[in-house]
Amino acid sequence: MDATRDWDDDKPHEECGVFGVWNGGDAAALTALGLHALQHRGQEAAGIVTLDEKGLFHAHKGLGLVGDNFGEAKIIASLRGGAAVGHNRYATTGETALRNVQPLYADFEFGGFAVAHNGNLTNANALKRALVRRGCLFQSTTDSEVFVHLIAISLYSTVLDRLIDALKQVQGAYSLVALHNGALIGARDPIGVRPLVLGRLANGGWVLASETCALDIVSAEFVRDIEAGEIVIIDDSGVRSVKPFGRNDSRFCIFEYIYFARPDSVMEGKPVYETRKRIGAELARESGVPADVVVPVPDSGVPSAMGYAAEAGIPFELGIIRNHYVGRTFIEPTDQIRHLGVKLKHSANRPMLEGKRVILVDDSIVRGTTSRKIVEMVRQAGAKEVHMRISSPPTTHSCYYGIDTPERSQLMAAKHDVAEMARIIGADSLAFISLDGLYRALGRPARDPAKPDFCDACFTGDYVIPLTDWEDNADRQLSLLQPAGE
Repeated sequence: MDATRDWDDDKPHEECGVFGVWNGGDAAALTALGLHALQHRGQEAAGIVTLDEKGLFHAHKGLGLVGDNFGEAKIIASLRGGAAVGHNRYATTGETALRNVQPLYADFEFGGFAVAHNGNLTNANALKRALVRRGCLFQSTTDSEVFVHLIAISLYSTVLDRLIDALKQVQGAYSLVALHNGALIGARDPIGVRPLVLGRLANGGWVLASETCALDIVSAEFVRDIEAGEIVIIDDSGVRSVKPFGRNDSRFCIFEYIYFARPDSVMEGKPVYETRKRIGAELARESGVPADVVVPVPDSGVPSAMGYAAEAGIPFELGIIRNHYVGRTFIEPTDQIRHLGVKLKHSANRPMLEGKRVILVDDSIVRGTTSRKIVEMVRQAGAKEVHMRISSPPTTHSCYYGIDTPERSQLMAAKHDVAEMARIIGADSLAFISLDGLYRALGRPARDPAKPDFCDACFTGDYVIPLTDWEDNADRQLSLLQPAGE
């Protein structure tokens, strides 16, 4: 793990963001804007592949932020064409290296093909071993390359049938966008864990994106969510849909509502900002405590803290101020600096805290180290009491579906009960929203254990998609293919 991540290890890290354009005019510029709106989903690398009117593909990829890679006019100008796919990367498998930056591109007998993938395949290593035995040569360590090789060896004739053939062999959570000489394609896994939406440009072109906030930045009209298990094919004749997996009950990732999605996005018909306020209100009803002020841990705790404060009738104040201009390599992370690292990102607003009973609202606790430092910082600013409230249930299990979480042995809630966690982080009290309370905030009466509406494995251990690679002890593989950074 990168040592600089220690400053942020109380958060599950972002997955990836995907964006695609068909008949968009200056598709590269639109894609760069879309990826900029999706920057929160991945900050390690970004890439764009375009298709021009002559059927030629153009690509540019690099490590770092979207603005670092696509901020120059000459780079956008070199990416000619009216169709494009783009990707923001946060590594859940494979090391951070240029060879792993997506979209991945390959030349097939039917022409060029570029694919960008958000999610994680849970049988990727098993498939890789089988493909290597067949003579396939992997150029990256990302599980997304499995799609490329499965398409390459498929015996079907059409691009769509080859893609369907590949998708039927993989297990896991994914949304993907792909581009070939004839069409832009979007797909979601059979139970729709990862998000993907369809939008329409003013000129009649089409957009696929991980979130609706990426449609807004390019002035595209939201059309609909791509359904669980659906594949959409977009070409000059319009949009058509196929559903090769039959009908499945959706299990959308519940953590998108809690933390991952940008607050101004709409996920599966639910505005994220309003949903987080409802979660905060439910949290206040479940675990209210007398206090003088409700303070969010910025930025992700803000909407839930607003909902909590409104429901509890307690003033909401920005008692912690976040510095948005701290880079990952701001300073050499020595032990002393790493200990102070939380203060690089957060500072106490003393007048709002001194002498007060404070309710701190955050979205999650993973390892607990940052929470401990923030509670300590609030106490040092003169708070009389510090009560921590978390707008998610305890994170007791690792995610294998595209979110970078530590091994279960490193999850605080997997090792300690709530009272012990409160003692460790130094809070006067600690409470999490209940699982049923979270479901109520999302418009359900409660969680139905026999048929949950969302993927909530990080809270329940209910892994709805088989974990083949882990069950098969898949760490016995070629070193080149060993996932890194998990």
